[in-house]
Amino acid sequence: MIRRLATAIAAIACLCSAASAGAATLQPIGNFEAPIYVTSDPGNPERLLVVERGGKIEEVRDGAVSTFADLSSLVGTEGEGGLLSIAPAPDFNASGRLFVDYTGEESPDQKIHVAELRASGTTAPIGSLRNLLTIEHPEDKNHYGGQLQFGPEGMLFISTGDGGGANDEHHNAQNMETGLGKVLRIDPNPSGTLPYTVPAGNPFAGVPGDYEPIWSLGLRNPFRFSFDRATGGLFIGDVGQSQREEVDFAAAPGLGGGANYGWNCMEGSLPGPGGALEDPQCPENAGKFVPPIFEYETHSEGRCAIIGGYVVRDPSLAGLYGRYLYGDLCTGQIRSFDPSKPAATDRPEGLTVGNLNSFGEDACGRLYAVSGNGAVSRLVGPEPADCSRFGSAPPPRALSFIGIKAHGRHVRRGQRALITAFVSPCAGRKGEPVKLFEGRRHLATRRLDRACTARFRPKIRHRTRFRAFIAEDSTYVAAISRKLRIAIDHRRQARRPGRGG
Repeated sequence: MIRRLATAIAAIACLCSAASAGAATLQPIGNFEAPIYVTSDPGNPERLLVVERGGKIEEVRDGAVSTFADLSSLVGTEGEGGLLSIAPAPDFNASGRLFVDYTGEESPDQKIHVAELRASGTTAPIGSLRNLLTIEHPEDKNHYGGQLQFGPEGMLFISTGDGGGANDEHHNAQNMETGLGKVLRIDPNPSGTLPYTVPAGNPFAGVPGDYEPIWSLGLRNPFRFSFDRATGGLFIGDVGQSQREEVDFAAAPGLGGGANYGWNCMEGSLPGPGGALEDPQCPENAGKFVPPIFEYETHSEGRCAIIGGYVVRDPSLAGLYGRYLYGDLCTGQIRSFDPSKPAATDRPEGLTVGNLNSFGEDACGRLYAVSGNGAVSRLVGPEPADCSRFGSAPPPRALSFIGIKAHGRHVRRGQRALITAFVSPCAGRKGEPVKLFEGRRHLATRRLDRACTARFRPKIRHRTRFRAFIAEDSTYVAAISRKLRIAIDHRRQARRPGRGG
């Protein structure tokens, strides 16, 4: 196996402009063949995994580079295709499971594949590959999305593009029957005949005709997204077309389940091409689209094709801590903003990476920048990050999700409605109490059954809103559901005939 010393590539530092004294700088990690993503072993931040677009996963440890996995024979790289990202399982050290997102080498169309690899020793043989999802893609060789990330609640999130072409000409982003133009959410463990499980709480699970892994929709090409390791919030960098680049956001614990970010009816905050194409979903969903938290004009100051990054949680990057780091493909300029007031705080960071393809984060919270020209670099502050205590602190409580649904949204005055609350993840939650609130008034408490559901039958006297709540425990933080609206059906009941008919 070819081994290369990462220190031999220090000359790549010339690709990156120096920052001002005391600010973040870029420290070379290694030089690779068309790298496109980087992450680490969840249990060892010093064991980096670098994804090469052509199909290899390279491991960097103790200054040496070796091939961890090689999927080159399966991967198609036409257009924007390739091995696009990976996500080691949270229990990677014990299970050896690692998930990959790639486009196949099928012709004429390159399907999107999400699959599982299992490590055997220091490598993950191609023979261990187990396919989870295959998503059909049009012949256009662009807009694949391609990010994999495990969410704070332990589920696998997947981003997909709208299928390519212009204006979402294939009408996928608003189409609930396809996985394209979406963020998907699955449990990667098999269920019945499926190689994965649709988690409880997926907003479109059980809806006839809908693609059940859909978590959120209305995206053009969400090439990179991430979770804030401190708050769990979801940040999506969605590549624009001719008007806007945008960052979409969903707060934990709901994480935007069911959110529609608008494409192709909207492009950022502007009307999109869907109206001119007379896509029926545009008038149907008008007023329901979730606007971006940040946007800029396409080709503004030479910028284009936003590369979504991470909220900085590396304490050694004091001037950046808590800010969302992002960039773009055209200028390679690294920028950041405060998520609480994005437009007012957006600024350049004095760092440039030629052909910026991606950012990455290791298990210690250190951030990386990836150049398609070959360089992978770590962002460092005046003092290096201290990862010596990694893993010594007790693990934080995991986020959980609680959903709520009614069996019928309209009832007659005085009748009872059947309301079901459901909690995910389910592990260890059986028997825990769930509270139902009407407005701010606590109505009832029920305990979760073995399927982690709780049922309520409140009497409906007027149009009202309900929410379900589950308290924190030793493993999970507290969670509260979205509001559920139930309206009164004012149609007059059929009159009973009097005596004598």
